Amino acid sequence: MLPLSYAPPHPRPNPCPSHKPKSQLLPCALPFPDALRAAAAAAAISLSLLAGNAAGAASTAAAVEQPPEICRGDDGGGDAEVKAEAVTNEQLVEEAWEVVNEGFLPDAGNRPWSPELWMQRKQDILQGSIKSRSRAHDIITKMLASLGDPYTRFLSLSDFSKMSKYDMTGIGLNLREIPDDNGSLRLMVLGLILDGPAHAAGVRQGDELLSVNGIDVRNKSAFDVSSMLQGPKDTFVTIKVKHNNCGPVESMKVQRQMAARTPIFYRLEKRDSDNSSVGYIHIKEFNAVAKKDLVSALKRLQNSGASYFVLDLRDNLGGLVQAGIEIAKLFLNKGDTVIYTTGRDRQVQNTIVADSGPLITSPVMVLVNNRTASASEIVASALHDNCKAVLVGERTFGKGLIQSVFELHDGSGIVVTVGKYVTPDHKDINGDGIEPDYRRLPDLNEARDYLLRCQSKKLS
Repeated sequence: MLPLSYAPPHPRPNPCPSHKPKSQLLPCALPFPDALRAAAAAAAISLSLLAGNAAGAASTAAAVEQPPEICRGDDGGGDAEVKAEAVTNEQLVEEAWEVVNEGFLPDAGNRPWSPELWMQRKQDILQGSIKSRSRAHDIITKMLASLGDPYTRFLSLSDFSKMSKYDMTGIGLNLREIPDDNGSLRLMVLGLILDGPAHAAGVRQGDELLSVNGIDVRNKSAFDVSSMLQGPKDTFVTIKVKHNNCGPVESMKVQRQMAARTPIFYRLEKRDSDNSSVGYIHIKEFNAVAKKDLVSALKRLQNSGASYFVLDLRDNLGGLVQAGIEIAKLFLNKGDTVIYTTGRDRQVQNTIVADSGPLITSPVMVLVNNRTASASEIVASALHDNCKAVLVGERTFGKGLIQSVFELHDGSGIVVTVGKYVTPDHKDINGDGIEPDYRRLPDLNEARDYLLRCQSKKLS
């Protein structure tokens, strides 16, 4: 596979960088199939993070062509839509076949897979001509179903369009981190929603974002800056952009179109049994504002006298994997492993670690059940395996696979399982889930003793 930064000779109007001239990637970690529409795009950051292109390759729609490396003229070029180049039905099927051939995780399906078997599959499929586009789509659907992986599947043009129009900034743009010659990170506009708030204000694809509400965003992650751009619907955010590589710097006010709802609910509870105060926090899902709102909740509860915390991840199916990873880091020591990722493609193979110290050091109890999945399992395992929390409740769902979403040349797409998550203690999440330490909440002293034993065992 080519690097994520590879640009095809004739790019499709999609914000994501491409693996191949005919396929473009929207990286994501999808929850189970019945939650796809609500959360698929929300998970779209995971693989770009793993490949070193943190949240910037997240999923927004952009019906805007990839700009050439030249200054924009007075006409504000770059608005024209790019028409998909004509491909035959046979080429479309082969394009989908190639994506699977390059990146599919063999043990994701319940049927044998090898490059040799997959090559034979292509030869069988392409023996005759394919008379219609609908027939090509049907063949791709059946070809992917033959893998025996419920997460690898075909997306129609309308389904792919819905997924790719996810906007995590609230103003209709998508950011990507680009290192400069000095090793600093610049935030570039990778994709725009045509006629969205940012586009209407004058932002164009290829622009560099310099500040948000007067705060310099250079060297900040795309995920954190996307959260800074979020706010109540119809309020305004002031951004400063540099147009293309050599264009002017412009400051503009952009009206927010959508606002991510907080998934964080919290309260302070008094426990008579041990005369302590517990900060209870329920995280419904992981979205663009989850980390920011959790930080506020933790600080308020701690200032109100919470001596320990209960983090409720029950029925949390996941969401933005990057948000889950950033939330896990809030509790870990610098250098602690958050999660490992494995896959055939070297870009998927990574170790993600905490880059700063913990926000709180109080004991934590994490509530889980059989609907705790995906990003929630990453958080639970990171805190548990690093002796920062005890797990309470039921075995988790066991959704530890990484999917990527590829756009095909006719505007349809395919979801392909390309990797999986492995906990800091090197346990495979997928299928087995995570076994809790307790079925019911232990008292504070018992939880403290458990964590001390865990820490001693890791040091020995």
